[in-house]
Amino acid sequence: MSTSDTSPTPHPVVDVHVILRTPDGKVLLSQRGGPYGYGQWHAPSGKLDPGEKPAHGAARELEEETGVTVDPAHLHLAYTVLHRQDPAILRLGLFYLAAEWEGEPVNREPAKCLDLRWFTEDGLPDDLIPYPAAGIRGALTDPGGLVHHGWPPA
Repeated sequence: MSTSDTSPTPHPVVDVHVILRTPDGKVLLSQRGGPYGYGQWHAPSGKLDPGEKPAHGAARELEEETGVTVDPAHLHLAYTVLHRQDPAILRLGLFYLAAEWEGEPVNREPAKCLDLRWFTEDGLPDDLIPYPAAGIRGALTDPGGLVHHGWPPA
């Protein structure tokens, strides 16, 4: 980078997402009720707290949103998305797959979530929020992958 470059330095945000996956290929999604992506679908997720290990943050967010508990050791990091939200905000999305958990999902955040619903892997809704959609689809079809979402073409 040259010293004359005045573009802002991206401020990184780490997001953790959990894809609950049943043995018969269903995944749990939540429908957004907040201003970002209102009415669209995504996996239970949230921001990593300072000093928190990513798998622990993912387990915490899942329990806060759905009441489902998962041992962080049973979360498998399946996909990573580097999402450029805007020139000043870079999001690192870590997408975890969970095949073992305790409890039945319930909507514990009705002010932020309109619905929780199981979808088949080949029947995901069309109205997924684009950034999480990249991670969800990647985790299900290309585990271990990485995608740059929102970057201009090279």
